[in-house]
Amino acid sequence: MTDAPLLSIKGASKRFGAITALENVSLEVGAGEFFALLGPSGCGKTTLMRLVAGFETADAGRVEIEGADMSGAPPHRRPVNLMFQSYALFPHLGVFDNIAFGLRQQGKTKSEIAARVAELLQIVRLEGVETRRPDQLSGGQRQRVALARALAPGPRLLLLDEPLGALDRQLREETQFQIKEIQRKLKTSFVVVTHDQDEALAMADRIAVMRAGRIEQIGAPADVYERPATRFVASFIGQMNFLAGHIESGEFVGPLGRLPAGDSGLGDGAKAVLALRPERIAIAPVSTDGAEVGGASVDGVVEDVAFRGERTYFRLRLPGGETLRVSRGAIGGASFAIGDAARISIAPAAARFFASE
Repeated sequence: MTDAPLLSIKGASKRFGAITALENVSLEVGAGEFFALLGPSGCGKTTLMRLVAGFETADAGRVEIEGADMSGAPPHRRPVNLMFQSYALFPHLGVFDNIAFGLRQQGKTKSEIAARVAELLQIVRLEGVETRRPDQLSGGQRQRVALARALAPGPRLLLLDEPLGALDRQLREETQFQIKEIQRKLKTSFVVVTHDQDEALAMADRIAVMRAGRIEQIGAPADVYERPATRFVASFIGQMNFLAGHIESGEFVGPLGRLPAGDSGLGDGAKAVLALRPERIAIAPVSTDGAEVGGASVDGVVEDVAFRGERTYFRLRLPGGETLRVSRGAIGGASFAIGDAARISIAPAAARFFASE
């Protein structure tokens, strides 16, 4: 980021008794950016969000918003709003009054409130449901009312805690695009906390992957997916195969033969792990020469085939007993049945290498 950040977290640490929730966490979020905190349960992402919102106080480090130190500032004095996972809508109020609640707290006039609520209802595509109560709405509609209510006071930064967790899969995927569209229109910075990798990849401009209170990697979704910085990131984002081997003369030697180790930073003799995305592995009948990929190839036996619409997934057993997951587009290519021999080929660019843990 070249512009001054909207949010800057500098060396934040937080402990709860003997448990370290955050340890020396630093990151920046730009104005108008959609940022995701991604990681498994207990990694510290919710604690970090609560520090930004003012519901927790850091033991060390600081949180700055627009260059101002937020230390000691209560939640209502921060240019931040929070959308809860449960939505926390007022059940006895209609849609209009739920959205208008924060505006009334700000002392806005009736005309200002009416104009702002109308604007937000149009943006979230809920015109005509102003008088309905939350129990008269679908799950997706309740989610959009909660989003509109959180945005109504005009926060510089909106924090979203697992915003799509209560929705079914199809509605969740549809809502991802709607939230991103709303964020672009309003140019409000969003920070979403999620354990759902697909959600983070689909919505965020940048992702911070967290583990055990630390940040493992920050980057654009494509960078984090294609170039994971650690084995944990490689395993947490998408599907990944891991094959054990060692480094010899600048090459990885393992179940697939020899592959250039490139800039892995691993020296000769080091025990290493080869990481391969299933979709980056070519699969063909054994009669097909795999040399054209310019990498390694080996024959295996198909142990399982799963058709999942847009892709077909295979599980292969390699000569050394290792199992490899492979996927490809459902259209085109040879068909395979369980027990068939198949040749898999790997281009050097598809390989990532990590030190054995």
